[in-house]
Amino acid sequence: MTAEFSVENTLKQAAFKLQEAGSESPSLDAAVLLCHALNKPRSFLFTWPDKILDSEQITQFEQRLIRRLQGEPVAYIIGEREFWSMPLKVSPTTLIPRPDTERLVEIALDKSVLIDGPILDLGTGTGAIALALASELPQRQVIGIDLMPEAQALATENAQRLGISNARFLSGSWFSPVEAEAKFGLIVSNPPYIDENDPHLSQGDVRFEPLSALVAPDNGLADIKHITEHAKQFLLDQGWLMFEHGYQQGDAVRAIFLSQGYDQVETLKDYGNNDRVTFGRFVSK
Repeated sequence: MTAEFSVENTLKQAAFKLQEAGSESPSLDAAVLLCHALNKPRSFLFTWPDKILDSEQITQFEQRLIRRLQGEPVAYIIGEREFWSMPLKVSPTTLIPRPDTERLVEIALDKSVLIDGPILDLGTGTGAIALALASELPQRQVIGIDLMPEAQALATENAQRLGISNARFLSGSWFSPVEAEAKFGLIVSNPPYIDENDPHLSQGDVRFEPLSALVAPDNGLADIKHITEHAKQFLLDQGWLMFEHGYQQGDAVRAIFLSQGYDQVETLKDYGNNDRVTFGRFVSK
């Protein structure tokens, strides 16, 4: 093999191809894929830029690169995504955890000091939100629910891999697996909230993600309405309900909370200064 197949040149060539294909982070994508193909940490790339790759390593990398050039998300290719500094296993049956969702975790942690009780995460997917909260609040019990049994199994595996013992996961539609008398101090959710006609569904990574976890009827608000209505019977007095939602949905989601009688309703912004999380407090009459 020649210097053409060095770590440095392989990364440069791959980054150029990825940039041409429209990747928003071509150099990072190339580095992550090469590390995965080589089973090496990122530090290896910087320490050994002149290292010549053998034919098997090149084949492994090119197989991953082709998938990314076709638009498949890096997280699905390598089977992992970091969230809240935790390496989470991901699969095409679940959404890929995103940095904006960490904003929901931050707000939930702020509210957790105001009320005790277990925490419920609806539509848990990989378990990202539930596991982040469980890791920060080891004295609290956290339950995550997902409609898809595959997602429940994946979230359970992530909890085991991370050694988080105060989170457990159930499968079913929204509140259906919850015991009728159960009460929670916090209910959090990143539900489907995209309108089925949204043009963004045909762009970028979301093309590969499950539509059932993305799209909701009624302009993307149907699941938020359902959860907001039914959460009241499962919240402790003074308990909090909060959602991640679309950047244009703040007004609509606040109106849903107010129509159901929630108190202290507010929308907070994400790291990009877009409306992202709306919450309200349940006050029993």
